[in-house]
Amino acid sequence: MKKIAQFFKVSPNIFMDAVREGFPSYTEAELKKMYEEILLPRRATVGSAGYDFFAPFSFSLAPAGTIKIPTGIRVRIDEGWVLQLYPRSSLGFRYRLQMNNTVGIIDSDYFNSGNEGHIFIKLTNDTNEGRTVSVTQGSALVQGIFLEYGITVDDAAEGIRDGGLGSTNQTIPAPSSHK
Repeated sequence: MKKIAQFFKVSPNIFMDAVREGFPSYTEAELKKMYEEILLPRRATVGSAGYDFFAPFSFSLAPAGTIKIPTGIRVRIDEGWVLQLYPRSSLGFRYRLQMNNTVGIIDSDYFNSGNEGHIFIKLTNDTNEGRTVSVTQGSALVQGIFLEYGITVDDAAEGIRDGGLGSTNQTIPAPSSHK
């Protein structure tokens, strides 16, 4: 197995600010405790391809409801690799819980972006059975799989990322190597 990445928590302030933005009812003490209890993604078995990401807090999602979850997680990935995030099979199969972007793509240069590479997950309960999904803090929520990728022989990308979602179309030009 190639060892090409490592998970970390984002800084406490980055995480707590992100939670406050979407869930302002949490107290400072609750946010600090929540941060301390964040679990780094991990594989469940030696044969698992996916790293489980865990819910940083409990939530319920009614039919047609959507939630944006700050995971508190960032990942350092070697160049030439990408982390792809997918819904956990059990939640998708039982509840039709879906990621809003179908597959989350975490590029290797996201780690150094302005938000520390904080990974967010946006989910929708797309049930056709009228079922509410309840997730407890610490439950496996989505899974991430590292994949190697290639580029074209005439690739000329030089931009530098400085942001999160959609930021690859808003890159900072790389410093010119010629004068």
